[in-house]
Parts: sequence; structure tokens; C-alpha cells
Amino acid sequence: MKSQNRREFLKFATMGAVGAAALGQIDLKANSLSAGKPGIGLQLYTIRDAMKADPAGSLKKVADIGFKYLELAGFGDGKFYGYTPEDFKKLVTDLGMEAVSSHSGVEVKGVDTSNAEAMAEAHAKLGVKYCIQPWLVEERRKSVDSYKKFVADLNVVGGVMQKYGIQFGYHNHDFEFKPVEGKVPYFDIYMVDADPKLVVFEMDCYWVTRAGQNPIDIFKKYPGRFHLLHFKDMEKTPDKFFAPVGTGSIDYKAIYDARAISGMKYIIVEQDNTRDGKPFDAIKISFDNISNKILV
Repeated sequence: MKSQNRREFLKFATMGAVGAAALGQIDLKANSLSAGKPGIGLQLYTIRDAMKADPAGSLKKVADIGFKYLELAGFGDGKFYGYTPEDFKKLVTDLGMEAVSSHSGVEVKGVDTSNAEAMAEAHAKLGVKYCIQPWLVEERRKSVDSYKKFVADLNVVGGVMQKYGIQFGYHNHDFEFKPVEGKVPYFDIYMVDADPKLVVFEMDCYWVTRAGQNPIDIFKKYPGRFHLLHFKDMEKTPDKFFAPVGTGSIDYKAIYDARAISGMKYIIVEQDNTRDGKPFDAIKISFDNISNKILV
């Protein structure tokens, strides 16, 4: 996501929490639980304007496409898209879907555990399995020390969320792969200092690829730590714009085939922006391609 867009919804001061699944115990849950495949979810940031205008109608369109799982990006003041946790959960379940994850954020000044407790309580009422830190503000990317303090914050919030049965995680962009004071933050700080018992990782395959990295190589180096993966494709254009899954340059079939080593439980479709301003068309293409060309 773009910095300015992330800041619009990072209203609350923390995120959530716990546990890394053992590689041999990966629960590869699917739209059909007996299929042994990761579930296909949608990051609702993709349809953020529609969710702001008409949450109920927008979720109905998502369900009609075939999505069974949701990742939210609209928590603030104890509510989800303006609904209480209980009311939003009913809205989702009545449509045959499940909210499995929610993006929430840490303030630039760091963690306030009282806010972490409040956020954890609200998310526990909703019943999500994961809370994900989706962004790191630029002010906290200035030095190795600032990165290390941030990852320490993630561990703190992970401990708070653990008490509520919620797994905490971190979602990357490309800046984590840019060297700072001779260190690559993703490899030298996040993967080293984040406690695997408290912090898992949601890999955004687009941003990893754009940073010049290979997702599969990272899986092999850190097996089992990637429970959720953002699938969005990359246009074969000079600006490498976002594209529906299966229409661009990223080999998602190969990434899916490495699921056992990655720790993959959920595939989350996300497309930050579309060329034509029609995100529902884009997510349908992604869902159909994942279902018919990748999960086969």
C-alpha cells in the first residue's frame, strides 16, 4: 500500500499476536476443508472505497465471487468498518465467510500496551486468528536501532495478543530489503529479532519480488514462518504496476507449490490499485485464476 493510504487507516496504536506453527503441523485449510489447500481470502483494502460507501453490499459481492475468508483493513475506535465486533462478525458469517485476519498498526512513537489490550479484546470478539502490522512509518526506518526498537515492539504486542488467542504477524513491503547502516532489515533484524513464538510473517509476494528477492528462497531460509501470503501480480510494464493474479510476471504456481516449506495457511488476494478503477473485476480474475490454475 502507498504510505499516504496506510496512514489513513492506521488510527489505533498496535496490533496482535502469537505462536509459530511447527512445520510438520501446518493446517492447510481451504475453501473446502477436505481439499488440503490454503484458504483463499481477500484483503479488503483492495475494495476500500466500496467498503467505506457500502460495507454490506460490498461484502455480498465478495461472497458472490466465491471468497470464503477475509482480511480486514478498517479497525478504529473499537469498531470494524463502523460495526461493533459482534455485528460485523454476524454480517460476515451470514454471507458464508469468515474474518481470519485484520491489519492494524503501531504508532510512530511505539507501543502502548493498554491500546494493545483494547485492540486484542475487540479482535477476540470478532474471532480473527491473526492481527497483522501492515506498515512501518518512515520515521522508524532511519537506523538499525530504530528498526530494532520497532521489532522489539512487535514482540511486546505479540505477547499481549497471545493472551487472547490471536496470532500476531508483520506484512512487508519493499523498503525492508533496502540496506540501512550495512544491514538489510528484513534478514538482519526482523527475522533475527522477531520471536517466532510471538511473530509470524505475512509475505507480500509482489513487494518481495519488486525488491529483487525470490519468495521461495526466503521460504527455504526461514521455513514455516509465513502463515499468510499476499498474492497480487506484477504487470510486464516498465512501472511494474499491480495486476490480477495470473495475468502478470510472478510465478504464483511455483510459490504455491512451495507451500509446505513456507507454512502457508491462507492465500490473501490484494491489489493496491487498478488501472481502470474496477477492483471487483480484478479480484474476480484473481480468484478464478487461483482456483482454476494454481490450486490444481
